[in-house]
Amino acid sequence: MEEYKMRRGEYLEERVPDMRATIEGYFGEITGIEEYKGNDLHVVEEPDNPVFERIVAGTMSYADKKDKLAVHFEEKSLEELMEAGEVDAAGDANTAKNEFLLECTGRDAKARRESMKRAVEDDAETPDNV
Repeated sequence: MEEYKMRRGEYLEERVPDMRATIEGYFGEITGIEEYKGNDLHVVEEPDNPVFERIVAGTMSYADKKDKLAVHFEEKSLEELMEAGEVDAAGDANTAKNEFLLECTGRDAKARRESMKRAVEDDAETPDNV
């Protein structure tokens, strides 16, 4: 599960007032709810794009911090896509993921990579015994 921060000064609930409708608009009908770290996330068991096997997405609420977007994309392997003749759908799947993340976080792919890179570097500087 990946968690994404918003741009400085922005809040997830302002960017995406209806998370359920946004997820359905990009990926298909929500079929259930899954608990993750005390939060209920939306599950799309049969996404519209054949590249995806399953998608879990929603809002992670924290008492002392801004909410974050949590997303997990389960995708078929390249071999599976080739056997089914669905390789062409990979471009659309990548576009859908990036547009969804941009709409929710206000950050493009480059900005998200840089943010995650900084988070990993910050974790590496923290001593293990603290």
